[in-house]
Order: sequence, then C-alpha cells, then structure tokens
Amino acid sequence: MKEANVAAVKGPASPAKKTRTMQNLLSLRRNKLLYLMILPGFVYFVIFKYLPMGGLIIAFQDYQPYMGIADSPWVGFKHFIRLFTEPTFMMLLRNTLILFALNIIIFFPLPIILSLMLNEVRHKVFKNVVQTVIYIPHFMSWVIIVSITYVFMNVDGGVLNEMIAAMGGQKISFLTSPEWLRIVYIGQIIWKELGWSTIIYLAAITVVDTQLYEAAEMDGAGRLRKTWHVTLPAIRPVIITLLILKIGHTLDLGFEHMYLLLNSLNREVGEIFDTYIYTAGLKNGQLSFSTTVGLFKGVVGLILVMLSNKLAKKIGEDGVY
Repeated sequence: MKEANVAAVKGPASPAKKTRTMQNLLSLRRNKLLYLMILPGFVYFVIFKYLPMGGLIIAFQDYQPYMGIADSPWVGFKHFIRLFTEPTFMMLLRNTLILFALNIIIFFPLPIILSLMLNEVRHKVFKNVVQTVIYIPHFMSWVIIVSITYVFMNVDGGVLNEMIAAMGGQKISFLTSPEWLRIVYIGQIIWKELGWSTIIYLAAITVVDTQLYEAAEMDGAGRLRKTWHVTLPAIRPVIITLLILKIGHTLDLGFEHMYLLLNSLNREVGEIFDTYIYTAGLKNGQLSFSTTVGLFKGVVGLILVMLSNKLAKKIGEDGVY
C-alpha cells in the first residue's frame, strides 16, 4: 500500500520533469550562440582555477619536485603549525588587514561617489571625456604605475620632491619610508582603479526607473535629495554584492603591486601574504609551506564570503547566492 502511494506521488511528476528537460534542451539549442560566448570563460576557470586545486594536497606533504606528489612524504598539519606559530604570521596578518581596511574605508566608497557625480553631468561630451581619462590608468600595468610614481616621488630628482625643495621644504622619502608606504599604496589603487570601478555603478544607475525621479521632483526634491532617496537605494543591491565579493579578498590583496613597492626599509609594514608566498615558495623553494599559506588565504576568504552573504540576507538583501 505504501509503495503504491509512493508510485502515485512520483507518477504525475515524471511527465512534468520530461517537459522541463525538453524545454531546457530547446532553450540550449535556441541560445547556443550565447552559451558559446560563455565557453571561453568556463574553460578559463576550469583550467586556471579548479584544476590547480588538486595541487593543494602538497600543503599536507613535504613536497619534493623530483619525487612528485605521489611519493612525497606526508606530514599532516606540520606546515600549518609552523605558519601559525612563527612570529612572521602576526606581522603578515597585521599588514594585510590594515591595507584591506584602508581599501574598504577609503577606496570602496569613492567609485560610488564618482558614479553619482558623473550621473549628474548633463554635458555629454564633457562626461565622455572625463570617463575616458579616468578609465585609462586601469589599462596600465602595475609596473608602469609604480614607475611613474617613482619618477614623481623619488628623493633624487623626483618631480614632487624637487617642488618641495624649491619651496624651501625638506625632501621626503616617499618610497622608502615605512610611514608613507601605505599612503602611496592606497593612492596608487585610487589612481589606477577608481574610474574603472565606476562602470558597474553607472550601469546600475541607468536602469533606475525615471518615474521615481519625476515623483521625487514633484514632491520638491532637488538633485541631492533625489540622489540620496532614489539613486542610492536603487543601487544598494549592487553595492552590497560588490562589498561581499570584496570581503572575500580580505587576505588576497595581490602580489605584483606590493612587491614592486617593497624594499628593505619598508618591508616591516609592507610584507603581506601574497609577497610572502612568492618569497617562501619560489625564492626559498618551500613549495609545501607556500601552498599552506595560499590554502589558508582561500579558506579565510570563503568563510568571510559565506558569513557576509548570510548577514546581507538577514538585513533583507539578496546577497551573492
């Protein structure tokens, strides 16, 4: 009797399931060009993101390249214990968290403000020129950005220091002083990525219902009040989503930028997990230990994304997933 009831329940669902399958196949066939456009990105993530995850196993081994993964001896959590007990860990964690906090507090709001300002520009030609100018630095490599900074801020012949000296001031060691490293770092990020980061916010602003602006205007709202009460609430889901994704990169600040700024005088405040992985893994040949550091970064990023996404849903936002 119970089996008959189960069969009765499953019976009607089968045709519906077949119908959905057929609809999915027809949709796939109808939109095959769109799926072909997704294919390069899918292949990229499989080859460069998912397949390399198999190599994380060496974080639990004393990996020797000539022995390979299969024959390298297992050491369990030896490298994790070393990571958390070395004095270097606290320095790396402190430097990384400070730079991330500066990134969130100073840089993250700036693209939102800039996109709101650009949205209020009515002169189309001027707006396009401004957007083009602020987008250009994004396409420069960090090598070029740091090189230009060196030309301007170097003590010997730097344009900025020469101006300070000409006004009777004392030259400042911007590039070697620990006090200036973080300021220079965040300033370069603002210069390079500020304009490009506005694109998503500007796209979100373009889909805001114009009737909302008209209704606010009829209520006597000016530009500032319309921005505060209409535009910002409309793009809030985008802001929350990008913030969650940003939080996922708390310990992942990028290697190239900071590595180009580091020297023996500012390393104490500039060494982060990304540069430490390069030093330990490629320079010193400690492949298992550097993999352990990378795995630690990834796990922390995953946990932070999940927690921030859950928090976003609790306050009524959609979150990332």
